[in-house]
Amino acid sequence: MGKAFRGRRGQSMVEFAVVAPLFFLLVFGITDFGLLFFKQETLQYAIREGGRYGVTGRTNGTESREDSIRDIVIQKAAGIPIARSDIIITSMSGGILSSNAGGPRQMMTVSLQATHTFITPMIGKFFPEGKYTFTVQTTFMNEPFGG
Repeated sequence: MGKAFRGRRGQSMVEFAVVAPLFFLLVFGITDFGLLFFKQETLQYAIREGGRYGVTGRTNGTESREDSIRDIVIQKAAGIPIARSDIIITSMSGGILSSNAGGPRQMMTVSLQATHTFITPMIGKFFPEGKYTFTVQTTFMNEPFGG
């Protein structure tokens, strides 16, 4: 009876050695993609809030309207580091694309391109340089602000 138990100890170690890499890949893969989706949804929320602030025509003190929108986006990004220069604000006026927030009743687009670096090397191999680049964007029509 004792010999049978000793032989099975080695078998369970071999089974664990075979299953453990797949298990850890699954756990870290779920964590990686969870972080990716969290980052993408948080940045989409921040861009949407910046756009909602921008359509009112208000400014944040002495800053320009575009800088005020960028401040709101960075504030709502919940600690995800983004550079002010990465936030692109454009509007279409008379068929010409301009890099400002537009005037009353014009369409304004706020967009941001972000990158997520995977922490799991085996998953990162499927993406260029182990990074996934995505764009979040929103478009609103400005309110009839001003005179």
